Amino acid sequence: MEAVLNVLADRYASREMVAIWSAEGKVRMERSLWIAVMRAQRDLGLEIPSEAIEAYEKVRDRVDLEDIKARERVSRHDVKARIESFCAAAGYEYVHMGMTSRDLTENVEQLQVKHALETTRDKMVAVLSKLAVRATESRDTPLAARTHNVVAQVTTVGKRWAMFGEESLFGFEQLDALLKSYPLRGLKGAVGTQKDTLQLFDGDAQRAADLESAVRQHLGFESVWDNVGQVYPRSLDATVINTLVELASGMANFSKTLRLMAGQELASEGFAPGQTGSSAMPHKMNSRSTERINGFHTILKGYQTMANGLAGDQWNEGDVSCSVVRRVCLPDAFFAMDGLIETMLTVLNQMEVNRPVIDCEVAHYLPFLASTALLMAAVQSGMGREAAHARVKHHAVEALRKMRSGESSENGMIAGLGADDSFPLNLDEMNKILEHARAESGVAASQVDAFVEQVSRVAQRYPEALKIEPGDIL
Repeated sequence: MEAVLNVLADRYASREMVAIWSAEGKVRMERSLWIAVMRAQRDLGLEIPSEAIEAYEKVRDRVDLEDIKARERVSRHDVKARIESFCAAAGYEYVHMGMTSRDLTENVEQLQVKHALETTRDKMVAVLSKLAVRATESRDTPLAARTHNVVAQVTTVGKRWAMFGEESLFGFEQLDALLKSYPLRGLKGAVGTQKDTLQLFDGDAQRAADLESAVRQHLGFESVWDNVGQVYPRSLDATVINTLVELASGMANFSKTLRLMAGQELASEGFAPGQTGSSAMPHKMNSRSTERINGFHTILKGYQTMANGLAGDQWNEGDVSCSVVRRVCLPDAFFAMDGLIETMLTVLNQMEVNRPVIDCEVAHYLPFLASTALLMAAVQSGMGREAAHARVKHHAVEALRKMRSGESSENGMIAGLGADDSFPLNLDEMNKILEHARAESGVAASQVDAFVEQVSRVAQRYPEALKIEPGDIL
């Protein structure tokens, strides 16, 4: 029967991320853990021949998945099948002493999560760095900001990028903090009491603790759970995927906004040489990459639902009802996240800002964009605030009605206010306000600078990550 590919792993995720979660990669991690445990057990006094450990090391990377599958068909136990295959290849039977299946699988799965989080963290440093560059490039480019998707006031293009960048930066710091605090389950045995390990060491609790400490250090974890049962709390898996969703949200907001801007010709995600937007309409340059980013975000939220469903659902010291869910949502969430980041890096490399179109839009809507400035100037001239609001609103709505109906191609709001005897400002005063409003974007420039400085500090912590570029994705 033909195998069905995992579309996330096959089409979107990087080879580096796929390798972390591959079947062979997991078996190699398990074997490395077994070897580390054997070494620590020998150092703590157990009689394990050095030649046995050397034999296991020689065959560690000789992974025969078909042999493992054949053994599992007989034993109906995946871990037992992998133990048998490893021992048969090495010619010894010393692995897994004093361990239960969860001593192996829980710690290895956590190691996979840790490596995947580290890979995600490093790629996000590259994303943030490129976002900071884009924000700097358009730091002072006036833009008609929208709330409720309706023009509101003047902002800058750079401020818009920094707005989504800061959200992404917040998510990054959450991920970085999670990595530092992420606790290992450790070697706790069948129900969490370390009974079998204690028996191996003749009841010596200190040697049992030393063994667990050696494993923790080997796997590169800062802390270990003290009180767990058969499994570590599945709320930790939920925390991991919730963090990925939070991290992705800033990029998803950026992508949705860039798609809207592309529809107005204000900006685009770029269009590579030879690229086709539509098989039927040659003129189209669709925002396929940013659409993909938003799709990945939806997928992530689906896995978030799956992981959250397992949180708080543990029976006693543990059961395996969570296994099938975790086998899907943990690797696939990271595949989706990796595809999202790879696509985001591509967009940041290729995107374009269409300054002439942006300038035309600002000019077209400028009286509306300056409405609050006109309102405040009228109040300062002695007019009541509500009365001034009513007159500005009246002429803005009338100007918009005429433009929408085709009665006028020009924005007549200022002309209407100038002819309104009840409004205290003359045309010269209002035109000066308009010119000032065109370039007046509050503290947008300094906000961009603050974001860029924050990213610079992150880059100093992870300088090697700045070299990361997207892979060759479809």
